Amino acid sequence: MRRLAFAIATIAAAAVNPAQAERLVVSLSNHRVAVTSNFVGTELVLFGTVEPDAPRAALRSAYDLVTTVSGPTVTLRTRRKERVLGIWVNVDSREFIRVPSYLGVLSNRPIDQIADPTVARRLQLGLNHIILTQRIGADFADTVSDDPFRVNFIKLEKEAEQYREVSNGVTFLTPTVFRVSIPLPANVPTGTYTVDVKLFGGGRMIARTNTALEVIKSGFEQYVFEASQNHGLLYGLVTAMMALTIGWFATVVFRRD
Repeated sequence: MRRLAFAIATIAAAAVNPAQAERLVVSLSNHRVAVTSNFVGTELVLFGTVEPDAPRAALRSAYDLVTTVSGPTVTLRTRRKERVLGIWVNVDSREFIRVPSYLGVLSNRPIDQIADPTVARRLQLGLNHIILTQRIGADFADTVSDDPFRVNFIKLEKEAEQYREVSNGVTFLTPTVFRVSIPLPANVPTGTYTVDVKLFGGGRMIARTNTALEVIKSGFEQYVFEASQNHGLLYGLVTAMMALTIGWFATVVFRRD
């Protein structure tokens, strides 16, 4: 009886935690990006390999990979305008709460060819399935993917090069070695970024890993930023004096006698 109970418990545990035949090993080309006054954007490269979890475990013949790069969260407000009596006015607004300031979804082929919609929604694969919490009256919720505010918010972020979905952003150099190109625009927000890598086989996720990178200001811009944050009063006085000095100098130069 004890043996039977032990066998049932073992089978149940195996059903809950199936054996994983693969694991991901990744390496980022640069974990810190310095933004200076002449920064025009950059492209990072994530290299990785699929390895067997056990020494003699068999690997599959084909894999899919989805890499999601998320920047620091921000709260943004979008407004809808309509023409009223010939004048464009704000008629409604929606606030997006703690959404990624930068969001890049990179895969080796379109998301709908990698996983079915149920899996894509559960794992937040792609811009259509990522959770974007909105303040709707007194409630906080994520709306359907075709909500006008959500659609236009993503459209605006795409135009600003802060959101992107690239279906050929992952290249498999061999069946188990891959390369991911991560583009960062010139106006990339500073802060800590998470890089989430998901491996798929046969339409289901079979391995997952993550890494991180940091975007920082460097040089004179960093000095000014730190001064404004740590010495607010002194920073304000110096800024006011500089404005007065420039104004006085302009009156002297362009004075008409």
